[in-house]
Amino acid sequence: MQLLITGGAGFIGTNLVARLGEMPQVKVRILDNEALGRREHLGEFGGEFVRGDITDQKTLAMALDGIDAVIHLAADTRVIDSVIDPALNFAVNVKGTFNLLEAMRAKGITRLVNASTGGAIIGEAEPPVREDMPPRPLAPYGAAKLSTEAYCSAYAGSYGFKTLSLRFSNVYGPRSIHKGSVIAAFFKRILKAEPVIVYGDGSQARDFIFVDDLCGGIIKALGAEATGVIQLGSGRPVTINDLIGEMRRVVAPRTFEVRYQPSREGEIHITWCDITTARRVLGFEPATSLADGLVRTWRWFLDHG
Repeated sequence: MQLLITGGAGFIGTNLVARLGEMPQVKVRILDNEALGRREHLGEFGGEFVRGDITDQKTLAMALDGIDAVIHLAADTRVIDSVIDPALNFAVNVKGTFNLLEAMRAKGITRLVNASTGGAIIGEAEPPVREDMPPRPLAPYGAAKLSTEAYCSAYAGSYGFKTLSLRFSNVYGPRSIHKGSVIAAFFKRILKAEPVIVYGDGSQARDFIFVDDLCGGIIKALGAEATGVIQLGSGRPVTINDLIGEMRRVVAPRTFEVRYQPSREGEIHITWCDITTARRVLGFEPATSLADGLVRTWRWFLDHG
């Protein structure tokens, strides 16, 4: 299989490429604009690297030459930034995904695994979040990702595509030092002996999934015949205060201060996902506990921070 990974130099992409490197039957090409990820983050990656943007149609046409399937990770994933600049978020996530689908259609490529999100699409709802819940995005990022799912569904219905949108929960793990997500942000501040900043009172809860478990789910999705939407997460909530308590144990004997600030507009208070469909359709079963995942992540940050 000749596989294109958009955004392949990012956090999830670099971990996924490492996993795919153990599969000699898969040849990987990466398309990344290096806005956040970098070519050097891929280490000893021996496949093709195309520096370019999914908003550029000529670059997409070149990157898709000879490709059998696509894993679409390239995105602007920052919720608060999407509130500040919704036009940029739309251009990258919606127009970029549309460009990719059109370029794939021109090449006769029909298999696409699309990275999406659960909580930001569903909005405030009684958890756990399920695939059949009505979408009520609270921020432009959620609206954009909902649009990408809709276009994937439309191309499956109109052009015979096999599109599977995976709604990721909060992903953490090694190679995330450039990320602004909560665990990466906390570890970076701890390394610098700076206070950890919590927006809200810490009772807000998220579903944290270790990146290696998530990559296993993506690989299973690539080989599945399913189309539509599937949630990928740990299937359980963790409050930010409980996360901080676990992190204190992991980083000991280091200590750190926690500062609480007002909550931010566009953020959901409590969300986690039901992974029943992922278990049934993909055989997905996350195996890494939060404690073990944090230890592995902290060790990586100590080595690379």
